[in-house]
Amino acid sequence: MTELTPQFDDSAPLYEQLYRYIVAQIRSGALPEGEKLPSKRRLAEHLGVSLTTVEKSYGLLTAEGYLESAPRSGYRVTPALTMIPTEPPPPAPVRAPAESRPALDDCFSTSAVDTEQFPYATWARLSKEAVYENPALLQRGDGQGDWAFRGTLASFLHQYRGVNCTPEQVVLGAGMEALMWILLQLLPDAVFALEDPGYASLRLLLENLRRPYAPVPVDERGLDPAALRSSGADVAYVTPSHQFPLGVATPVGRRSELLRWAYEAPGRYLIEDDYDSEFRYASRPIPAMQGLDEGGRVIYVGTFSRTLAPSIRVAYLILPPELLKRYRDKFGHGAATVSRFEQEALRRFLASGSYSRHLRRVGNLYRQRRDALVAALSGWGEVRGSDAGLHLLFTLPGRREEELKRRAAEAGYRVRGLGEYCQRAVPRPGTLVLGFAGLPEEKAPRAAEDLRRSFFRD
Repeated sequence: MTELTPQFDDSAPLYEQLYRYIVAQIRSGALPEGEKLPSKRRLAEHLGVSLTTVEKSYGLLTAEGYLESAPRSGYRVTPALTMIPTEPPPPAPVRAPAESRPALDDCFSTSAVDTEQFPYATWARLSKEAVYENPALLQRGDGQGDWAFRGTLASFLHQYRGVNCTPEQVVLGAGMEALMWILLQLLPDAVFALEDPGYASLRLLLENLRRPYAPVPVDERGLDPAALRSSGADVAYVTPSHQFPLGVATPVGRRSELLRWAYEAPGRYLIEDDYDSEFRYASRPIPAMQGLDEGGRVIYVGTFSRTLAPSIRVAYLILPPELLKRYRDKFGHGAATVSRFEQEALRRFLASGSYSRHLRRVGNLYRQRRDALVAALSGWGEVRGSDAGLHLLFTLPGRREEELKRRAAEAGYRVRGLGEYCQRAVPRPGTLVLGFAGLPEEKAPRAAEDLRRSFFRD
């Protein structure tokens, strides 16, 4: 009885304070397992509290497993519940605040999009309609995505990108990374060929999962088929519409060579990432390579993150029949990973023509921003890869990439170098990868002039 002497205060109800006190006694070992506690009435009299207070505390302790109650035996501490007392962890070291530095401007980021161009009013209306008109969307959805959205997406991709698929082949996912992880499970023994230089996301995923891959060089027409053949790879990841970061487009002859490689052996596939295919400034968009595939060897992937907003985590796979069967065997039990309300809003956005109008509007805007940046850079460096997409290559011959990046940072700008995307490839010296989607047209001359002064400063 004398061991149960909590010090009550006004911080919480008395029953909660008593409960916490007994828990602390049990966990510290002061009340060992099997120890019998006083009856509720005796403890209430001892502490000078109401019987209800003790009943509530004992009730919580019993419900959570700290105590067990047996008829005519009272309450005892549950066996094997006491814990060995330990020393509290040392306090975290107090670090002196880092020297404050001005944030670098990310206007040249290759991942930027202008979120001010997001169709807020239309999206809000369509989202509201989806919520009020489709209460069934609160239910668990198909793991591949809702049928209505998959059908609308398949029709859109056929009309605008020349993709040949049925709604059954469409698999939605919450972002490209999630879908790439699914593909790795569908191709468990494959060696992947990656473009060099190329986008780092899949390479990092392969490295994290300790999966084999082979860097394959890219020339002015895209992935090199001869190097692909000698790489030992089973699956090649390609960006034929607009290669990142070189910005080249793969012509139909080279695409046919890549398809021929895939047909030459069973189990070979091409993953076609239709990166930035929506934005072309010198010609009409090139149809997707998937439309040329007659043997079911192209896996087509795309996302709405670049055209709408990065937070719209809706990406999709178009799986060939053989891989679709594997997907359903392995993942057919799962539920949708993309909000069904977001699927329905996006379906309406596509079906109404709003998405096509949005693409034309932002495409014209990004063309103007491209033109402004190219004009600002002309005359003191070489610009390449600006015919499509949302970035370009800028080269100052004879200069070192790291020096240019450092000087850009000193001028207040964060830029990326071509060498950051290379593995075995040797990048052209003095080449930067500059995005322009996040660079307003009126800001381009000043930003380019800041870089020029920094680069040519003595």
